[in-house]
Amino acid sequence: MRVAASSLRKGAVVDVDGKLYVVLNVENIHPGKGTPVTQLDMRRIADGVKVSERYRTTEQVERAFVDERPHNFLYSDGEGFHFMNPETYDQYVVSTEMVGDAAAYLTDGLSVMLSIHEGNPIAVELPQRATVEIVETEPVVKGQTASGSYKPAMLANGIRTMVPTYITAGTRIVVMTADGSYVERAKD
Repeated sequence: MRVAASSLRKGAVVDVDGKLYVVLNVENIHPGKGTPVTQLDMRRIADGVKVSERYRTTEQVERAFVDERPHNFLYSDGEGFHFMNPETYDQYVVSTEMVGDAAAYLTDGLSVMLSIHEGNPIAVELPQRATVEIVETEPVVKGQTASGSYKPAMLANGIRTMVPTYITAGTRIVVMTADGSYVERAKD
């Protein structure tokens, strides 16, 4: 589907010369003289290369149709990470490179958003938060009671994070999947 370059927004997927790109930033420039242009900062999905393109605001760009649906994580093996659509039971294999650091948070049955273009998975989006158990942390130092003081901890998935001093090993906590930062103690 062809759309005007000026109508694109952040997160849109476009097809330029047969390659898929994710739009990172859109800037409409209206100079005092001359034709208005749209500056698109994009990242190629296949290899992560960032490019910047300028289009006249009236130029047409091919917008790719991407199907984003929740999928459940099943397991990982030598091929990659296996996900299943809970409605149709279709299964997709996602490469280790595409999953990247998010692999540490994948647990059996975890629901993620999987973006699919022409039958091929192109992106995996984890939930913003994950509940993980702490396996190792330093003991509380007597007198270290100031609020806001943190200590290092090792999570069950192998990620290191900083937690408040009152948190002990064996405690389940909620962390942000983007950077592994502590949010709160788990309510379960």
